[in-house]
Amino acid sequence: MDNLFSNLESSKKIPTAKRGAARKKGFLLTDGGSRGNPGIAGCGAVLYDEKKKEIARAKKSCGLQTNNFAEYEGLILGLELAQENGITDLNVLMDSKLIVEQMSGNYKVKNVGLKPLFEKAKNLSENFAEISFQHIPREKNKVADMLANQAMDKH
Repeated sequence: MDNLFSNLESSKKIPTAKRGAARKKGFLLTDGGSRGNPGIAGCGAVLYDEKKKEIARAKKSCGLQTNNFAEYEGLILGLELAQENGITDLNVLMDSKLIVEQMSGNYKVKNVGLKPLFEKAKNLSENFAEISFQHIPREKNKVADMLANQAMDKH
């Protein structure tokens, strides 16, 4: 677990409009995938507190969709999970470089089917006092990947 959270200080922080006195930090790992592209898709999210203790997890079947669609659904699922658990400062870790770069404002969302998901994720992101997005290697995202696969298995 320590390896997973190493070198996080270098991630880009995105300030948002909402600020408050009581702050609660968290780490969110999300993943999505499809068996075939498009194919049977699912996503998962796992939330940790600032001491790196797991506090919540969720998974969801996404039907027949693309991998990127499932990645965004996983992010949205995780952002909602973080909100439900009172997290104000969130570090999002994903193995989808595309989604991380789009959410960080470095890449445009060109796919028409992804734009509504991007907008929903951006709107949810504005509910946090501080949020950052960081790409991690797939091997560091095993719990969220497991949840996504469980969701695909249930389809």
